[in-house]
Amino acid sequence: MRTDFDPDELGPGAFYKFLTGVVVPRPIAWVATTSADGVHNLAPHSFFTVACVTPPIVQFTSVGRKDSLANVEATGEMTVSLTPEWLVDEVNATATNFEHGRDEFAEVGLEPEPALRVRPPRVARSPVALECVLHSTVGLGDSTVVFGRVVHAVVSDDVLVDGRPDVGRLKPLARLGGSQWSTIGEVLERRRIDVRDWDYPGD
Repeated sequence: MRTDFDPDELGPGAFYKFLTGVVVPRPIAWVATTSADGVHNLAPHSFFTVACVTPPIVQFTSVGRKDSLANVEATGEMTVSLTPEWLVDEVNATATNFEHGRDEFAEVGLEPEPALRVRPPRVARSPVALECVLHSTVGLGDSTVVFGRVVHAVVSDDVLVDGRPDVGRLKPLARLGGSQWSTIGEVLERRRIDVRDWDYPGD
């Protein structure tokens, strides 16, 4: 037995809650931007993923017109820091609806770290940061998808294993539905099957 949900009947708010409850877990882009006036902004966005490999492009979605979107449109630059589980309270605090022009780094007590290639800072206590320039944006209804081309990346040495970031050391946070968050939990490993090795069950 299943229950059917019609987006038009539920309405945008209710169906948004449904979607964010079933599209889980969602990685979080901790987006830092700087306004044209020089004020830093830091906000978590959980509609986030890799958009392209060559060139390297990541994307996040701004639901509505927020400072992250306005700043990156004005300046063409941003950083995306990883959200580790040991900073869950700080990540959550940067989602507070501070009035326009407030610096979340200062409000939350997070140290900004100068970026190498762009003006917005990185989160000093985050183990990974991507420095990005704006590639493009796409408007979709009440939301805007922001595509950032990665021009520099930095990783803390203590999360590297054999030269690659190790998820067990990164301990990334993810968003679930409502007020729920998740940690990485148990990690499963399965190698992709080459078709030459495929043993079809019907054979």
